[in-house]
Amino acid sequence: MKRKTFLRAGLATLSIAAMAAMSACSGGDSGGGEAGGSGSETIALGFSQVGAESGWRAANTKDIQDTLTEENGFKLSFSDAQQKQENQIQALRSYIAQGVDVLAFSPVVETGWDAVLQEAKSANIPVILTDRAVDTTDDSLFASFIGSDFVAEGQRAGDWVVENLGKDLKVVELQGTTGSAPAIDRKEGFGKAIEGTDIDIIDSQTGDFTRAGGKQVMEGFLNSHDDIDLVFAHNDDMGLGAIEAIEAAGKKPGKDIKIVTIDAVKDGMQALVDGKINYIVECNPLLGEDLAEIAKKVVAGEAVEKRIVVEDAAFTQEEAAKVLADRTY
Repeated sequence: MKRKTFLRAGLATLSIAAMAAMSACSGGDSGGGEAGGSGSETIALGFSQVGAESGWRAANTKDIQDTLTEENGFKLSFSDAQQKQENQIQALRSYIAQGVDVLAFSPVVETGWDAVLQEAKSANIPVILTDRAVDTTDDSLFASFIGSDFVAEGQRAGDWVVENLGKDLKVVELQGTTGSAPAIDRKEGFGKAIEGTDIDIIDSQTGDFTRAGGKQVMEGFLNSHDDIDLVFAHNDDMGLGAIEAIEAAGKKPGKDIKIVTIDAVKDGMQALVDGKINYIVECNPLLGEDLAEIAKKVVAGEAVEKRIVVEDAAFTQEEAAKVLADRTY
């Protein structure tokens, strides 16, 4: 996987290494096998996933589960938070009590994690953030972040709109889960791109990253506005839901109302090829390989990058047609 790596200033490499080494000495069993801390090569890793709200999330989960296998040196404990922060905090505390070697999770929202992350730090268990970051003033609470630059994704989508669709547009925005990093950052990036133009976001509501949510919110937009030129959806699934609502209203998605989305999962790419979506910015879900590499390093007491940003592509209809057959997600 291609990636761009950024080192945050002030990275406390030695303290991270020390924390990881202590974890390797004190990590426990997650229920049925020897952990890395017991002297074997197997690393007990507890992972809390956001949920199963989208095709992107399903691909992300599959890649992590397919990569963090016993054959690859891991004993993976996995939980689905069903998009609820309290479920994730409960799962993380359970993994801490089990004495896993490493914690990893994709945070439902940005804030409210300091207490449980401090508990992990006190237990000498390193934490790896995947896909989504947390908002904390103490970045010693996690060892590394692996994921995409959501602000850049939103800005890339907005730049394409400005360059290809003109500057006089009425836009409705389908936001992701309220308070989540991708929802906050993609909105910010898109806003930066259209700043100073006549492109106007006339309505913006959360569809919670789900296809059903995107359809429901788009139905409301169509009932409230008769001058919609463009839908900006924070992910493909909400864009696909919007397509259903637009077609039910007797309009042609991609023509009567243009659609720009983020993710580039296979269903979204197919809709792009079919002309129902006009442009997609990729957000690569295949983070398992990087997660495995970083987990092995922190358990071994090695220095790791604080922030690993995956390199994403973007697709027009013609570009999507060339790669669709080979998409693995």
